[in-house]
Amino acid sequence: MIFWIALIGLSLAGLAFAAWPLFRGAKSLTPLVAGVILFTVGLSAGLYSYLGSPDVPSGAGTALDADEMVTALAARLEDNPDDVRGWIMLGRSYQNLQQFDAAIRAFEKALELEQGQNAQTMVALAIALMGQRDGEVSDRAVSLFENALALEPNNATALFYSGGAAARRGNTTLAAERWELLLSLDAPDEIRGLLQARIDEWRGVEPAPLELPGSIVAVNIELAGEAAEALAGDATVFVIARDAAQPSPPIAVVRRRLSELPATVELSDRDAMIPGRPLSGFQAFEVVARVSLSGQPAEQSGDWSGSVIWSGPEPGSSANPPAVNLIIDQKTP
Repeated sequence: MIFWIALIGLSLAGLAFAAWPLFRGAKSLTPLVAGVILFTVGLSAGLYSYLGSPDVPSGAGTALDADEMVTALAARLEDNPDDVRGWIMLGRSYQNLQQFDAAIRAFEKALELEQGQNAQTMVALAIALMGQRDGEVSDRAVSLFENALALEPNNATALFYSGGAAARRGNTTLAAERWELLLSLDAPDEIRGLLQARIDEWRGVEPAPLELPGSIVAVNIELAGEAAEALAGDATVFVIARDAAQPSPPIAVVRRRLSELPATVELSDRDAMIPGRPLSGFQAFEVVARVSLSGQPAEQSGDWSGSVIWSGPEPGSSANPPAVNLIIDQKTP
């Protein structure tokens, strides 16, 4: 499950690069940031639990920071060089600190003690080698992934990276086989579509026509009198659908021009920001219309906005799609 969480985080991070202007003003916790925090906290807790607190007095201000714990662990291993668990933890610690050369040495020592019979250590060493080369999967890393799969055929991390490496070598048949096995390991819905799309590409399967539902909601947008008097020129208007409980990233976004207002803007799954996160999958969401003087989606001083919560069509309404009214009447200080 840790692998899937990391993979989801990396996928969302990649999408965030394309949509960075929409996200840079957000102050909420993204899955990637949360994953990094959890990993760091978990690793620190594990190190502290493993090391204990030798020669450290109790009381406030005695907690070891990450560098001190890693140094203490390295010192302990000088006296206990056969401690496999310690070497693995040291390797992960160095990897977390992006000290990849040291991480590689630690994992190599652990693998030597295990006589090359631990798939997880092989995978950890391969990923450290990738970190050393800015993500490039070297021949040695490929060999480690292959050896790990010989010991543990369902190792999800090895299947993922070895499949990608096979595709880069032109062996799309092997790549598809690896990722098909990966799909069979109860991959979450957020990842299945991404994996299946590449598998279909490698297998030469023509993608099925994308069938999306029609518009989910029509938003009747107009300017309040004060906003109309204050705004001049032809600024960009962002119409954003977002989860009120977790506003970032948005669910869907469309653009209009100030000169087009008043206007009715229809939102549909075609406007979704992230694959697998359609607007139709939400029973309720907030719609925000923002007149951006800077041309950027992130809210800035001087912008005007308005919002409304959509929670389904009004009882007895025959409008198709259902409509809501939104007035732009709030100025950002």
